[in-house]
Amino acid sequence: MTNRQRINYINKTLEKVELYYRLMGKVSFDMQCIAPKKGLQRASDDINKISSIPFKLMHSKKFMSTVDELYLNHEGLNEYEVKLISNLYESKEKSKNITPKMQEEYQKATSDSYLKWLECKEKGDYEGFKPYLGKVIELTKQRVLLRDKQEKTIYDTILNDFEKGNSIEVLDDYFSKLKEGIVPLVKKILNSKKVIREDFLSRKVEIYKQERFSKWLLEHEGLDMDALVLMTTEHPFTTGFGLGDTRVTTHYYEDMFISNLYSIMHEGGHALFDQNEPEIFHKYHIEGHMSMAMHECASRFFENMVGRSKAFIDLIYPKFLELFNEEFKDVTKQELYEGVNIAAPSLIRTEADELTYSLHILIRYELEKGFINGEFGVEDLDKRWNEKYKEYLGVDVPNNKEGILQDVHWTDTYGYFPSYSLGSAYAAQIYKTMEKDLNIEECIRNDEIYKIRDWLKEHAWSIASITDPNEWILKVTGEKFNPDYYINYLKEKFTEIYDLED
Repeated sequence: MTNRQRINYINKTLEKVELYYRLMGKVSFDMQCIAPKKGLQRASDDINKISSIPFKLMHSKKFMSTVDELYLNHEGLNEYEVKLISNLYESKEKSKNITPKMQEEYQKATSDSYLKWLECKEKGDYEGFKPYLGKVIELTKQRVLLRDKQEKTIYDTILNDFEKGNSIEVLDDYFSKLKEGIVPLVKKILNSKKVIREDFLSRKVEIYKQERFSKWLLEHEGLDMDALVLMTTEHPFTTGFGLGDTRVTTHYYEDMFISNLYSIMHEGGHALFDQNEPEIFHKYHIEGHMSMAMHECASRFFENMVGRSKAFIDLIYPKFLELFNEEFKDVTKQELYEGVNIAAPSLIRTEADELTYSLHILIRYELEKGFINGEFGVEDLDKRWNEKYKEYLGVDVPNNKEGILQDVHWTDTYGYFPSYSLGSAYAAQIYKTMEKDLNIEECIRNDEIYKIRDWLKEHAWSIASITDPNEWILKVTGEKFNPDYYINYLKEKFTEIYDLED
């Protein structure tokens, strides 16, 4: 068999694999967005049954041996095919010792965990969720320990999966710098005499009005609306099923309209990334291979650096008053800007202000590091959670619904949370680089956000799936990763908002 025949076989197999993954994804999307409660278990069972098929296709002796052959000798392959084989080889090495039975057990455990989380979150019942969480954690650790190649610890290995080159050592240093820069600033703000108006933030806004505003925001964020659908779910997310099919979800609260506003901007950032990867990446099955922090960089960039800027408030204010005149006619542009940027320690990560957000991530990072590496178990994890919220944010957690059960991620994934904070830091560094080519504030204010999108498409998104994180940030900005840009951005912004002394 020639290399061309080998790569053709790989491509045909991947077409089948991707078909099944799309089917699984669409059932999952249905389960999270529109399936009735009594239909959730059937949807979960369907996903479990489908999942074994692509797993077996990619773990057949023929497929794995063909990947090995092309990895050792890729003569005649183009650069995209070489990248594909590299990705497949790396993935194979991580999962080659996992049997189909183990995969089915893991898939069922995560599906069951999600369904139980939905039930237990509503009741604030950590005791009910605890055994499901414990099982997924244990299966995750077992899967990692089956690998031939191990990092220093199990959690180091998992971190490296999400951000190649990442480690506990790297993150401990990163979060140490953040704490040093952010915590004193939070204390200054808490002692500030500046009073920011916030009474209007809890006024009721009917859902249908928020829906209209959401679609307007997505369109003006620069998305292709003919290739996008907007739905609602318990925990907002964005997913894509190839070219022409990106799906954004949000959650509406009548008495917290800014929650949806910034969910839309955040998920819209993810959607922009999905819609603007090079088509050739899809042709060669290498799309979506960027690290999680690269993707979070897009969402945090549009949520915060665009969405919470003065220029953005200038842009949306007329539409805001048009749609919500009855509710907010007494709110000035400056009051709206300051209101969406209030910095105050809070309970819910997804509703956290831009300044304290990374402290929420730090708490999850420290807990994950502990329970994955066996320093403690899930028995009293809710109490540890509450203690850290008191220590880092100074808030008391009243119940588990607003505490340890607030996030969906631990139903199936660990090592992901740090990517949110790293993405914010990437965004600040990229913003500084982009300023050399664009007047970003003018682009936003003049409803030309598409120029920002196009810059990112050319300089960042065009190389993300073929570049490792450290190499990527170096190529995009001309510098190695430097969290000082993020820390300085936060200091400058909130010092100005709260009239603090430098």
